[in-house]
Amino acid sequence: MSTGREGLAFLKRLVVERTATGVLLVLLAIILVTGIVNPRFFSGYNLQTLSRQVVIFGLLSIGETFVIVTGGIDLSLGSLTALLNVLAAWFMTHGFGVAGAVLATLAIAACFGMWHGFFVTKLKVPAFIITLGTFAAAKGLAAVITRGWPISGLPAGFSNLWEGMVAKVIPIPVVLFLLVALLAHFVLGYTVWGQHLYAVGGNLEAARRFGIRINRVRMAAYVVSALSAGVVALLIAARLNQGNPTVGTFYEMYAIAGVVIGGASLFGGEGSVIGGILGASIISVLWNALVLLRVSSYWHEVTVGAIIVVAVTVDVLRRLRGQTVP
Repeated sequence: MSTGREGLAFLKRLVVERTATGVLLVLLAIILVTGIVNPRFFSGYNLQTLSRQVVIFGLLSIGETFVIVTGGIDLSLGSLTALLNVLAAWFMTHGFGVAGAVLATLAIAACFGMWHGFFVTKLKVPAFIITLGTFAAAKGLAAVITRGWPISGLPAGFSNLWEGMVAKVIPIPVVLFLLVALLAHFVLGYTVWGQHLYAVGGNLEAARRFGIRINRVRMAAYVVSALSAGVVALLIAARLNQGNPTVGTFYEMYAIAGVVIGGASLFGGEGSVIGGILGASIISVLWNALVLLRVSSYWHEVTVGAIIVVAVTVDVLRRLRGQTVP
């Protein structure tokens, strides 16, 4: 029995690696073409800016990956980022201190994840509905708390979380991102819980018959997703040195796009952290290229939307082709 599971895990990793390799080649091609068209792309300043952008979309894609692998979806990430960003700033300006604000923000993020998981697992509410509800409510709560005005006056030195450098070369957000990415990759790809996530997304009833506690597995996935929004909210607070209710617009779209581009299936059971990061990197590089080429910002969302449509269409066609093969 264990040999069969090990063989299945090996085949899954092989497919994931092949998919990630293809996405990586596409990313390198985009980088090369952009650099040729506009050499400023390879400037030190632009690369540092781009790396920080990859951190934002990459972290959200990691969280979204855990949910999509289970066959769910989280549409709340952008609005949740805005609310948690505001709450982090509020905590810091009301005597919590930096450490207390960070812990409180992440705790509230985890509560939102459990809230989503509870509705999906216990009340059988579609993930699309409950996370869409949070999408609407969280943005509204952020505006209510701030009355539309940013919360400024954050502690001195907190901005180093975004602006600081390690060895005067690598931005602190990039180091944090790499640590989170390595941990997430290990958990999803090399732990029993990670295998359970794939099993739940691949065949819910089969996973139940094998004794997998599917409710716990799915709820934990939504907690991970919400925590990714919490980390991003803290980084944005450090970047802006304020809590702003307008941040996070379309972030959930970028996260979902990154995960799907990276090879995950919206039907569940497929996906990887590496693929999600590479997909998020493609979104970030395209965004950066459009800015360097002075393309109107109105076309940025059009581009991302078109990419999502193409990626999902490819996923559906691939799935249909697999079903017709005898």
